[in-house]
Amino acid sequence: MPAAPHLARWRHMLPALLATFATTLAHAQTTPQTAPNSQSTQPALTSAIDDYLRAQTRGLPGKVSYRIGSLDPRIQLAACSAFEPFLPAGGRLWGKATVGVRCLGPASWVVYVPVDVNISGSYFVSARPLAAGQPLSASDIVERQGDLGGMPATVVTDAAQAIGKTPRSGLGAGQPLRSDLLLAPWAVQQGQNVKLISRGAGFSASSDGRALNNAADGQVVQVRGASGQTITGIARTGGIVEVNY
Repeated sequence: MPAAPHLARWRHMLPALLATFATTLAHAQTTPQTAPNSQSTQPALTSAIDDYLRAQTRGLPGKVSYRIGSLDPRIQLAACSAFEPFLPAGGRLWGKATVGVRCLGPASWVVYVPVDVNISGSYFVSARPLAAGQPLSASDIVERQGDLGGMPATVVTDAAQAIGKTPRSGLGAGQPLRSDLLLAPWAVQQGQNVKLISRGAGFSASSDGRALNNAADGQVVQVRGASGQTITGIARTGGIVEVNY
C-alpha cells in the first residue's frame, strides 16, 4: 500500500532537518560562554559605593572628596541586582580606606574596594615648642589648612579641643595637635574638699566630701562623705561632684 503523501514528504525532508540540528548543536558546544566579570559589574558597584560614601562622610570636618578604586579585571563575579556596602571591622573612612560590598542576590559574594577619602579643612598646630604639662592658651596654637585625610583621625580641628588642656609629652613648633595626646585639667584633685550635689526624682541635696582620686570634667570620681561612706559621682569644674539617682 503506497505511503500517504504527507509521510513521503517528511521522509524527503528528514535528512536536511537532521543536518541542520547537528550543525546548530555543534556550534552551541564550541561557542564559549561569557561569564560576568568585574568590568561588567563595576558601574553598578561604583554607584552603590558612591551613595554609601556620600552618606557616611557627610559629618566629617572640612570639604570631603573621594576616589573609588577599580576591581581587579580578573575577578569573576556572578550577576548581582542588589548591593550592600559596609565598612570592615576596625576601618574608618579617612584617607586611604577600604569599603566592603556584599551582593544580596541573586548571587552571594563579597568584595573589597579601595577608596581614597580626601578631607580638606582646618586643623591646629603648636605655635612654638611646648613642654609636657603646659596648659595651652589661644596664643600657643595656630590654625592651618590641609588634607585631614592624611592625618590621624584625632587631629584637633577646633581650638576648644585644645585650649586649657596640657600635652602628654613635649611638642615641637608646628606639630599637629592630637586630642588623644592632650590631657584635660583636673576638675577635682585627690584630697580636695568637694561639694556633693545629689539629684533624683523629686529631690536635690548637697553635702561635703573629700575626693579620693583625680578626675577631669565629666570623669568618674570617688568621694568619701562625712559619714565615711564612699560615693561615686561625676566630676565638674569648681570642685563639684554630681551624683544622680
